[in-house]
Amino acid sequence: MRAEDFVNVIGSEFFTGVPDSQLKALCDYLMFRYGIDERHHVVAANEGNCVGIASGYYLATGKIPVVYMQNSGEGNAINPIASLLSDEVYAIPMIFVIGWRGEPGIHDEPQHVYQGKITLKLLEDMDITYCVVDSDTSKAELQHTMEGFQTILAKGKSVALVVRKNALINEKDIKYSNPYSLCRETVINKILDHTGNDFIISTTGKISRELYELRQARGEGHQNDFLTVGSMGHSSSIALGVAVNRPEKKIWCIDGDGAMLMHMGAVAVIGSLHPHNLIHIVLNNGSHETVGGMPTVASNRNLADIAKACGYEYAVSVENEADLNRILREVQQRKELTFVEIKCAIGSRKDLGRPAEKPKESKEDFMGALNMSC
Repeated sequence: MRAEDFVNVIGSEFFTGVPDSQLKALCDYLMFRYGIDERHHVVAANEGNCVGIASGYYLATGKIPVVYMQNSGEGNAINPIASLLSDEVYAIPMIFVIGWRGEPGIHDEPQHVYQGKITLKLLEDMDITYCVVDSDTSKAELQHTMEGFQTILAKGKSVALVVRKNALINEKDIKYSNPYSLCRETVINKILDHTGNDFIISTTGKISRELYELRQARGEGHQNDFLTVGSMGHSSSIALGVAVNRPEKKIWCIDGDGAMLMHMGAVAVIGSLHPHNLIHIVLNNGSHETVGGMPTVASNRNLADIAKACGYEYAVSVENEADLNRILREVQQRKELTFVEIKCAIGSRKDLGRPAEKPKESKEDFMGALNMSC
């Protein structure tokens, strides 16, 4: 089904969400139709944030909003759905559009498999009536489904459209870009020039995939790297847990702007504990690139200033190669909580691969390397 038809049949005037590769056609169409517009389309920081924004829209207008997300984000939304939207509490209705990663029987990455199994059950447990949309779903069928949903929505209950792989298509070609020239993979390679035997925790998505392939290209092992293949936004918290318990080792966290924004409170917690051995690097391209390229709000925010305000002892922002080389040499020698924002271009290699090892194997290797350094 065309994304345009999908949006028109749903009939809502307001969409908010967190981008998902499964919903790329929808996300691109919303960007083409609305861009970022506080009255019609808001890209949020996380899924709970979406539910809150959509609730405010309903309270202000009485109209039904749409919240889109990957199914991995259901967990982030459970509390506001159960304790705010429920017809036993405020009875705030909304339409959820959920990309179904890890659908049983469909090959996907390890972090999506279990979430895929429980996607529909979570909706059932939250008393959300749903319909699965696939590539064969017609416009007429969706219209019939939406007509049936109206009675449910009128009772203050929410509904969901669970979207299978390739169910939506978009004829509008959206290109995302920014003014920065530093290639993210080049930046990660330069970081590796300075980490030596230090340990790295990298965030979900392309950053971890690029780190893995760079280690391969450099002929280096992976035992010093923890590639966070799931739990978007929590790599810095994982790095904090490692750093405070292994104070004799320098820990590098290679984070992304979308991930940092998802759970920004973690930055304040890190600042309050100020581990002297943690270097927190955020590669900021102002984009949810791993899931399609939609913009984040980080493109016009100084993340280093935020880190300073949260208690990081040293925080700096760089956007050119000369400053990058100098800063990396400097922070490698520092013995205080450090934050480096690196402004990067959007884009990655089309042949970018994925780790060959299973997550459990990588975890054991990482823990073994930590223990060997005792």
